[in-house]
Amino acid sequence: MRELFADIQQAFHGALDVDPQKVSMDTVPDDIPGWDSVGHLSLVASLESVFKVSFDVDELMEMENVREIVRLIHAKTKRT
Repeated sequence: MRELFADIQQAFHGALDVDPQKVSMDTVPDDIPGWDSVGHLSLVASLESVFKVSFDVDELMEMENVREIVRLIHAKTKRT
């Protein structure tokens, strides 16, 4: 799971220009400048590119925090 999380941190860096070390399992949109509705779409595009997956609208709505993002990506990729 450590590798998956590190890749998610890098996706945050690429999409929102945030220090990867500032992204934790407990991070929520209010913690990250730029993680608004437009930033969320940029983050999703970055995650889809990094993990070679796609998300449907329901999954986009579930991404309320990093923990949910990890859960969704793990379910799609079975990566650890």
